[in-house]
Amino acid sequence: MRRLNVVVVVILLVIAVLCGVLQLSNARTFQVFGDIVARVDTDRAVVALTFDDGPTDNHTKPVLEILKSHDVKATFFLTGRETSRNPTGAKAIAEAGHEIGNHSWSHNRMIFVSPTTVREEIESTDAAIRNTGYRGALYFRPPYGKKLFSLPWYLAQHDRTTIMWDVEPEADAVAAADPKAMAEYVLDNASNGSIIIMHVMYDSREISRQALPSIIQGLRARGFEFVSVSELLALQHR
Repeated sequence: MRRLNVVVVVILLVIAVLCGVLQLSNARTFQVFGDIVARVDTDRAVVALTFDDGPTDNHTKPVLEILKSHDVKATFFLTGRETSRNPTGAKAIAEAGHEIGNHSWSHNRMIFVSPTTVREEIESTDAAIRNTGYRGALYFRPPYGKKLFSLPWYLAQHDRTTIMWDVEPEADAVAAADPKAMAEYVLDNASNGSIIIMHVMYDSREISRQALPSIIQGLRARGFEFVSVSELLALQHR
């Protein structure tokens, strides 16, 4: 009986540890090493509009046209693999004056990976982005927002900031099903210094692309200004 109790206790401890690791890997405002930002505390009515993944052949140009028509500058977190496959799209993003960030090479979850894998994922993507002619800051956003030890350690050693988010309309089932609902979700949840995350680069993200103009117009109507992640972080530093 005592042996059974010990086994049960061990199992419960393992479960507790695993739950803690899961929470840590998903945390938006905490990591064990280095700087992480999900939102900036500021009195200014500013938000950073960010897009993950891509560039892609079919959807980079239409998204850039939407942003241009509304005179909005955004931050694109690109993957190295897709940047190398579509350098023209990545170059168009840079030439349009948008900010570009690093979203890893392969878009795999970077939680139980070696330091060597982390370095290769980040540095190969840096190189692909730099090959487009982009020379701005390269912030990093973890695929799926997941990180544990080796990734934050590398970023801290190289003075790189992890950029997360505080407004994620696509994660809400109701908002993700309808462009109007998605725009309303953003308007209801955005505040001064918010970082909005969206995915607009694939066929499956048509609702997000349809919602984008309404999101921009709605936030502008409420007095918000759109800034890059770098500009937002500059307000934090002040």
